[in-house]
Amino acid sequence: MDDAPRPAAPRHLEPAELQALDAHWRAANYLAVGQIYLLANPLLAEPLRPEHVKPRLLGHWGTTPGLNLVYTHLNRVIRARALDALCVWGPGHGGPAVLANSWLDGTYSDTYPDVSRDRSGMAKLFRQFSFPGGVPSHVAPETPGSIHEGGELGYSLTHAYGAAFDNPGLVVTCVIGDGEAETGPLAASWHANKFLDPVHDGAVLPVLHLNGYKIANPAVLARLPQDELDALLRGYGHNPIHVTGDDPAAVHDAMAAALDQALDRIADIQRRARSEEVRDRPRWPAIVLRTPKGWTGPHEVDGVLVEGTWRAHQVPLSEVRENPDHLRQLETWLRSYRPDELFDAAGRPRPEVLAYIPEGARRLGASPHANGGLLLRELPVPPLDRYAVKVERPGTALHEPTRVLGGLLAAVMAATAERRDFRVVGPDETASNRLDALYTATGKAWQAETLDTDEHLARDGRVMEVLSEHLCQGWLEGYLLTGRHGLFASYEAFAHVVDSMVNQHIKWLRTARRLPWRRPIASLNYLLTSHVWRQDHNGFSHQDPGFVDHILDKSPEVVRVYLPPDANTLLSVADHALRSRDYVNVIVAGKQPGFDWLTLDEARAHCARGVGSWAWAGTEDGSREPDVVLACAGDVPTLETLAAAGLLRRHLPELAVRVVNVVDMTRLLPRDAHPHGMPDFEYDAVFTRDRPVIFAYHGYPWLIHRLAYRRAGHQHLHVRGYKEEGTTTTPFDMVVRNDLDRYRLVMDVVDRVPGLAVRAVALRQAMADARTRHHAWIRAHGTDLPEVADWTWPG
Repeated sequence: MDDAPRPAAPRHLEPAELQALDAHWRAANYLAVGQIYLLANPLLAEPLRPEHVKPRLLGHWGTTPGLNLVYTHLNRVIRARALDALCVWGPGHGGPAVLANSWLDGTYSDTYPDVSRDRSGMAKLFRQFSFPGGVPSHVAPETPGSIHEGGELGYSLTHAYGAAFDNPGLVVTCVIGDGEAETGPLAASWHANKFLDPVHDGAVLPVLHLNGYKIANPAVLARLPQDELDALLRGYGHNPIHVTGDDPAAVHDAMAAALDQALDRIADIQRRARSEEVRDRPRWPAIVLRTPKGWTGPHEVDGVLVEGTWRAHQVPLSEVRENPDHLRQLETWLRSYRPDELFDAAGRPRPEVLAYIPEGARRLGASPHANGGLLLRELPVPPLDRYAVKVERPGTALHEPTRVLGGLLAAVMAATAERRDFRVVGPDETASNRLDALYTATGKAWQAETLDTDEHLARDGRVMEVLSEHLCQGWLEGYLLTGRHGLFASYEAFAHVVDSMVNQHIKWLRTARRLPWRRPIASLNYLLTSHVWRQDHNGFSHQDPGFVDHILDKSPEVVRVYLPPDANTLLSVADHALRSRDYVNVIVAGKQPGFDWLTLDEARAHCARGVGSWAWAGTEDGSREPDVVLACAGDVPTLETLAAAGLLRRHLPELAVRVVNVVDMTRLLPRDAHPHGMPDFEYDAVFTRDRPVIFAYHGYPWLIHRLAYRRAGHQHLHVRGYKEEGTTTTPFDMVVRNDLDRYRLVMDVVDRVPGLAVRAVALRQAMADARTRHHAWIRAHGTDLPEVADWTWPG
């Protein structure tokens, strides 16, 4: 296989081809500049005056001409080859280019009929850009054909691969900005080609757009010598094709040749793999596009070089309303594209401009893959009864909840074997997280070398493991946004790696839900396991339950957080999450053996409520309000709460104890703060208005206070949770270190129930002594106290 770097093979467009492509490119450039600057006079039918210019100039010109070039040439090859194509636009605020091109290909007007493809629509297109009540300056959910938020620097390539997985007929071009190419996630994304199956997946064509600068500094890759950059890209598994220049005609020729060469190579790779002629990992093409930053814009402004420098990044002429020279330069710049040749008197694009635009759904702005809900099918989740554990009595039998869930996920994987629209991603932890039943239905995606010692690797596998949470998140986002289903399983502490990525996905979903043309997509589902309370063996670095706090700060119509306490509730929650749409569902569940508390029917009812009293665990008889409420959320807090309830039952049988378990954390919010929130009357009925509530919570205790601070009984709420006390120790010592253990909870009851401190002083002292015995025991034996390790529910 030829690894040598190469320029695009000479093609030499026919004069008519070159003229039409250049006309389209000039039209897109004109429309992009108009969006940044113009409030009126869209066709320059009269001399430009200050009042024609927006009062606040917002936008990014520097990357735009290069993006317009790519869009123009993609139109040609899509039309010529009848391609199903999608493009991910990585450079940050490249919105003017993609908006301009979707207006030219008609998809913008199809989506927003008031922005018609004529003078009136052009004026609206210009006015709305970065204007109050308008559209953002970057590619966003509002942009037809988009699946990638323009502000998400670093994630474009992983999104592109996510879109290509299980889409064998799709070509996904990904334009990578030279600024975002410096980020860690983008650097990791180059390895995604080791997971792309040329038989069952589509193709990804990276276009590394090097225009030399970021917002204020040189771009690293743009300053590498070509041989060094080639070596880097070849090392990543690509054959680079170079397009370089600033002469439009020459660059058009080279870009046309580069795309033809790349697509021929992709077609050959897929043909040979699908005919089983070749099964080795292919070396995919990549295009390196070098054009000046701010190409075709003002060369100098106020005697300072702008074109080809960082000064072209945003708005090259910033004082157009105040400075007559800037106004003259802007008019000269706009007229340099010869708009009278591009648009007729009514503002409609002339036929030559539209000559290479594809038809119908092949237009980049109309691709159904960019509106994944159009392609989404119901996920075939089997009946839960087949996987549920039998519970004859609460708290006597043990199961690993995620292992039970693994059986369900394997069934879903098997049921989607032909349609291939379900994947599970995770950072090298599928078996560790007890989900290895999946390997009975599929292997782990892998295209690189395999050894005899490897297990479960498969070229067509649909479990995706790579030790980069960024890649896992990006793959799954791209997969979901293009109409498929999936699950991201991770150690709880390291979900924080993708905090900013999930922020953007939540923002995307929130905006998309307000756009009637955006169809609902499958939810982004997290399974966070190997959690804080059972990271006793890995230590302090692996102990962090704060991802839930981060999620619950976000848009309430999108986010959901579930803490199922046992295997059957995990099944019920997972069933709901896998079937849901347009949410980010976070499920926190243990993988270690845990007690079974509820039958499947009880679990379904409990999960439907989201919060409920477990009458079998408490001692209230209904004749009066409880003396105390023991509340819990999370599997280990539930265990400790029930153990505390058992101690109170034995030592203070006259005390009326209510045990409340919370599965859906958003139920604690008021109804006006979240769709799942409880109205005050319901909250008061469960937690009371004036009785002490001892709440054992899985994560940081301050979250519970924040969720419930407006409730009438908040002053009676006392929360125990993780307080950054951790080390390598025993499982029970973790809860003792954080004052979440059963003995401390009993002491809290004694301290907080009025009048009990005096009557139950001996019990409190016994609980404190038990904690002292615990500390001595683990240091002597290295294991937990027998009374803890061998505990079962005494009811």
